[in-house]
Amino acid sequence: EEQLVESGGGLVLPGGSLRLSCVASGFTFSSEAMSWVRQAPGKGLEWVSAIDSGGDSTNYADSVKGRFTISRDNAKNTLYLQMHSLKPEDTAVYHCRRGWTEYQALWGYQYWGQGTQVTVSS
Repeated sequence: EEQLVESGGGLVLPGGSLRLSCVASGFTFSSEAMSWVRQAPGKGLEWVSAIDSGGDSTNYADSVKGRFTISRDNAKNTLYLQMHSLKPEDTAVYHCRRGWTEYQALWGYQYWGQGTQVTVSS
């Protein structure tokens, strides 16, 4: 049974940093491209970033490019999102998902973890 357990969220001041983690189980993590997606209060789902199965290729939404870094440790079945220069508009629940493309990550799989809340506020 697939499981994705996100952690690392919290309340941070504008300009601050956070590192999100996602521990995966129930599938062959090292064979899957992975993404981070987010949902802000009252808004739809937004794809944030993706990384290929080996960690060699990454992709970012324009809204986070240059501020966020996605990475993975296949030995630990763990996906990361390092976030710097956080803005109030980054406030959202962040989820990790299987998939490389926006469509795959948002709609390709049924399972959703609980997500981790990131709040950027002074």
